[in-house]
Amino acid sequence: MSFYDEVMRELIAAIGAALLVANLIALARRKSDADARGAGSGARSMKAKGSSRVAATGRTRGGELVQAPVGRSVAFAVLGFVMLVAGIAALAS
Repeated sequence: MSFYDEVMRELIAAIGAALLVANLIALARRKSDADARGAGSGARSMKAKGSSRVAATGRTRGGELVQAPVGRSVAFAVLGFVMLVAGIAALAS
């Protein structure tokens, strides 16, 4: 096994781990992100400029998502887990 093969396997495992951890953190922070943006937190916040658009689309004026989408985050976390396991299996063999 060459040096470059070893580095590629380590990179696959590292990118998979990063993808898994980042999306698990995004899922864990969903509620606090929505509370920080004030999306749907009460009748008073609905009177704020632009808040109706945030409540309707889930995006701010700049196009940022208020919360991480559950489906996408779970799918990317599963993909990261598969990459992590594949990278570790390739390193072990």
